[in-house]
Amino acid sequence: MGIIKQLDKRTGITYVYESKALWDKEKHQSRAQRTLIGKIDPETGEMIPTDGRHRKTDEPTEKEPDYKKLYEKLLKKYEAQEILVKSLKDEIKQLRKNQ
Repeated sequence: MGIIKQLDKRTGITYVYESKALWDKEKHQSRAQRTLIGKIDPETGEMIPTDGRHRKTDEPTEKEPDYKKLYEKLLKKYEAQEILVKSLKDEIKQLRKNQ
């Protein structure tokens, strides 16, 4: 069992894997099995652990959004847009009268 660091050239992220050697009975050869254990922080050089699915282990799972707050926020935005539309329509009427 060993630790392997591998750089992803596309993203520049260095991933850290735990490698285990396994014996392939059919081919009579050694094979490596890797498990993701983290990635290297480019600023500090320290390893950030993951749960093997590219998710941080110390990060809480995302909670469900507060739909009531979202609704109220969108309602306020809608009302502001309605006021703007009304004022623009009034301005258009004024401009047409002046022609």
